[in-house]
Amino acid sequence: MSKLVAFAAIQGGYKVVSQVEGELENALESMSADTKVEFPNTGYYLPVIYSLTGMKVETLEDMKAPMAFARKLLPPHIKGKNHLPYLGPLLDAGMASILAYEVKEALRIVREPDFYFPEEDPDLENGKKWVGPADDIILRKRGVEFVDGSAPGFAAMVGAAPNPEIAKMIVEDYQKRNLYIFCAANHNGTSLIDQLLEAGVQIGWNTRIVPFGPDISSAVFALGFANRAAMAFGGVQPGDYKKILMYNKNRIFAFVNALGDIGTEWACAAAGCVNWGFPTLADTDIPEILPTGICTYEHVVANVPHDEMVQRSVEVRGLKVTVSEIDIPCAFGPAYEGERVRGKDLHSQMGGGKTQCTELVKSADMKEIEDGKVTVVGKDIPDLKEGDTLPLGIFVQIAGREFQEDFEPILERQTHHLVNYIQGVMHIGQRDISWVRVSKAAVEKGFTLKDIGVVLHAKLHQDFGKILDKVQVTLYTDKKDVDKLTETARAEYKRRDERVDKMTDDDVETYYSCTLCQSFAPNHVCTVSPERTGLCGAYNWMDCKASFEINPTGPNQPIQKGECLDPVLGQWKGVNDFVYKTSRGAVEKYNLYSMVHDPMTTCGCCECIAATLPGLNGVMTVGRDYTGDTPCGMKFTTLAGVMGGGAVSPGFVGHSKYNITQGKFIKGDGGLLRMVWMPKMLKEEIKERIEARGKAMGVPDLYDKIADETIGTTEEEIRPWLEEKGHPALSMDPLM
Repeated sequence: MSKLVAFAAIQGGYKVVSQVEGELENALESMSADTKVEFPNTGYYLPVIYSLTGMKVETLEDMKAPMAFARKLLPPHIKGKNHLPYLGPLLDAGMASILAYEVKEALRIVREPDFYFPEEDPDLENGKKWVGPADDIILRKRGVEFVDGSAPGFAAMVGAAPNPEIAKMIVEDYQKRNLYIFCAANHNGTSLIDQLLEAGVQIGWNTRIVPFGPDISSAVFALGFANRAAMAFGGVQPGDYKKILMYNKNRIFAFVNALGDIGTEWACAAAGCVNWGFPTLADTDIPEILPTGICTYEHVVANVPHDEMVQRSVEVRGLKVTVSEIDIPCAFGPAYEGERVRGKDLHSQMGGGKTQCTELVKSADMKEIEDGKVTVVGKDIPDLKEGDTLPLGIFVQIAGREFQEDFEPILERQTHHLVNYIQGVMHIGQRDISWVRVSKAAVEKGFTLKDIGVVLHAKLHQDFGKILDKVQVTLYTDKKDVDKLTETARAEYKRRDERVDKMTDDDVETYYSCTLCQSFAPNHVCTVSPERTGLCGAYNWMDCKASFEINPTGPNQPIQKGECLDPVLGQWKGVNDFVYKTSRGAVEKYNLYSMVHDPMTTCGCCECIAATLPGLNGVMTVGRDYTGDTPCGMKFTTLAGVMGGGAVSPGFVGHSKYNITQGKFIKGDGGLLRMVWMPKMLKEEIKERIEARGKAMGVPDLYDKIADETIGTTEEEIRPWLEEKGHPALSMDPLM
């Protein structure tokens, strides 16, 4: 390792730490020492500092401790003679810089609270292009993608490319590989984000191009996101820096692309990222660090041509990425799923209340359909003028020796994200309330409705090839054809819903596991039964059954229930045996129907978390979309930190929204009649199901008896209201 590399990184470390010390001193002189410090709507204080040191920075005064810690990390300056080419001093200098950068960014938020726009999409119309640190709602939502593999990693890109065309080329190549692109810093006053906007590329969390901030210090938000993922999903405790860093090296596949001239401040940031196992690849002639050690392979690689940057980065990080080529004129992949087609970009649309748009998947006899046949009956996109609308019916027929009728709704649900994967096409809703918007850019590239059929045929074969042999797609755009398909589809939807809703846990002898989240929460084992959907809300019993048929060695394995040990709490010997083995002995047993007695383990991906409220003899639940206070005294993010990561936490349990109104929901604790509080947004979302379930339990007005934040957010505030409404929980047997 050259003396020049060590000199640049260590000099950079001293420069950054000294600069931020000065900024902190100025802040303490001009503001109160107890001025509140936080990254908005996060439960992890300053996350890099908190995760690595355990220090809780809540005020300006609290910033002194991590800055003193950073100062102590700085190694001796490089000597003119007898230079020791060791990596350790660089890592320490880099880590000192990262800690200082996080303090610097926190100070910016204190001084300029409106500098960042902390939403999924930046507010470009008002000049707010930088989103800053991800809040906990975004972390939970996007973290799931790192769990299930739809986001295999992220590229932290700093600086700017030589021109917008090269910037777009590199970023779109990462998008095609399903990676996130975290952007920070600028080169000679121009940022990569500026170049992408000039090239007409949509930015924001929804397109996986995240504009963190304009300075190199903003890159700390990417490391904060990675460390929060380790705490939220992996159950790593704050202050356990070895586990945090190893977790990131082994599970968060990230790397840095440095575009432009690298000075000492960039050098120390790059050295800091090596602590996480994240290598740096640059397009300039800088000294390299090629021996392996901390990173999987090389640490710093220089002179990477722009047309090789993506492939070389993936190789150096040791990341395995699958790129699926679909024969359509537009780019295709999960990176485009969150892309918006706004009014000024719109060419034409189908559904969305303006016309009817219906989707139906049905099984067919092998002789009835032709594999790969895609037909458009009626007008297609080339027949439309800008601003036109069309009705649309998407009818997918599937034949296969292993295909079952139960799989139809599972494959039907794929339409939503697969159509969204097409660049320039936006899909909302499902069943008979779908909405498809097509952009001008997609039409200019040659997109037609037939391309939807091409995508569905190719991806259903790729993802579900084990259970199907033929896929035929017909797209109707004449109103009479669409109305006829809609009538057929609605009858089918009704039949399916009745069949699923009538299934009970007693009807089957086999449950299914889901261990997708073990990549983040190693001890977590989710048991999915007909009356207990997966915690994340994405998997029900039929989904898992189909998944096992497709991939017998995958995360959804059959569990033979075996002897029933407790029918009220929901405990079976076969489930316990499976959980003990699959959690590697960490969890001996749990109950499916209780949150008080040995509840199921919980991971960070759960849609909701329920908690007991002993003072009200009831329970509450909160969804991850709600950011306010709750009667248990903890917000969703705090709850997830307390009992996530695969732990059994009596008094708390993670669950899906749908599970709230299933028959066995906390049956062992009294069921849904115990529910005394939930956020208004969640309550309204499942109103019809609460009303139906309440009626079945003999309390037809249960919906009206459940409090929400408009009534209060403490037990003391909502008790009088519950008493006035005569909530059943108040008169039930003691909960604890």
